[in-house]
Amino acid sequence: MNVKNYVVYAAAWMVIAASADEKKSLVDYFLPMEPRGALVSEGIWGDPNVLPRDINNGLEDAKLENWCYWDGRIVQSDDGKFHLYASRWPQSMAHGVGWKAGSKGMHAVSNHIMGPYKDQGLIYPQWQGGRGHNLIGLRMHDGRYAVVTSEITEGEIFVSDTPEGPFELLGKIEVDENGFNKGLARYTNRESPSYGHMSNVKVLLRHDGRYMIIPRSTAPMVSDEGILGPYKIMNGRIYENYPDLPQTQNEDPTVWYSGGMYHVVYNHWPSKTSHHFSSIDGITDWKYRGIAFKKDETKIFRYTDGTVNDWQYIERPTAYLDEQTGHVTHFIFSVIDVKKGQDRANDNHASKIVVVPFDGEAFDRDMQALVKAEKEAE
Repeated sequence: MNVKNYVVYAAAWMVIAASADEKKSLVDYFLPMEPRGALVSEGIWGDPNVLPRDINNGLEDAKLENWCYWDGRIVQSDDGKFHLYASRWPQSMAHGVGWKAGSKGMHAVSNHIMGPYKDQGLIYPQWQGGRGHNLIGLRMHDGRYAVVTSEITEGEIFVSDTPEGPFELLGKIEVDENGFNKGLARYTNRESPSYGHMSNVKVLLRHDGRYMIIPRSTAPMVSDEGILGPYKIMNGRIYENYPDLPQTQNEDPTVWYSGGMYHVVYNHWPSKTSHHFSSIDGITDWKYRGIAFKKDETKIFRYTDGTVNDWQYIERPTAYLDEQTGHVTHFIFSVIDVKKGQDRANDNHASKIVVVPFDGEAFDRDMQALVKAEKEAE
């Protein structure tokens, strides 16, 4: 973190601390999970560190009859139902093989945002057998539903008039490098089979009517021409002005707009640490807001009775924003009970998608106060 930014940041937090017992970071706004059913230990997969757990929270194949689940974003339809667009692969594949060779885009539905979500099958089976990863869903500006796939595909978007489909290929995301390194948007290693692919793509409907992408690099990209782009690379990596933060091995960004500002959380996977940034315009002046959560220091997955599930890997965070209130109310995570290399074919280990409630109203209030204090301290 450069000295000027650090001084302003510290001064602002001193103002906030004057009216609060302690400085808060994003992790402090996660709330305990109200179980959607009894916490279960017997007859389900998982190491003791994730038992007992609520198998009705989110999406999982509790008895490992078929699938491992990953990725995802929740979209609410006009009838009040919640639709989770994510990826899955056969549990007969090890994790390291499944996400690369067997991952396909799928759709699940629930009457409650916390779950349980019921697997409805593949989203677009007519295209490459449904192949897809880094799956997310969203509502477009015109009200249609869209799903996005990247990483093991080039970066395609499928659309439908209804949340159930059928989803048809709209096209591939286009990028305008705009004078920046093209590697900020797509893989550039020509020796890799994924050369030219986008990765970790998160699409956001901006408050100004444009579309925005935060890819794996975290470089903001904006389209004035619609959801397919072309997206202009508008800036470099959001953390590049903070040399004390890891500059490589970062992934899995999520982006949202609330409280009059844009937020990005991304994961530094070797340290299992996620970092939080904010910006007023979503393009420039990204400010570091501290550690969002850290695997061995913060416990996100705690239930109202005090039980804690200690997942080995916590990845693919995605914020769910309530359109009525304008606040984030939940986050979803892809989690696995053991190290990825220890999740083998037809064993007792797997991955699932977990939904965690979040006090977005308090978060936005405190962030607005922080930004105001920063301006006063300049």
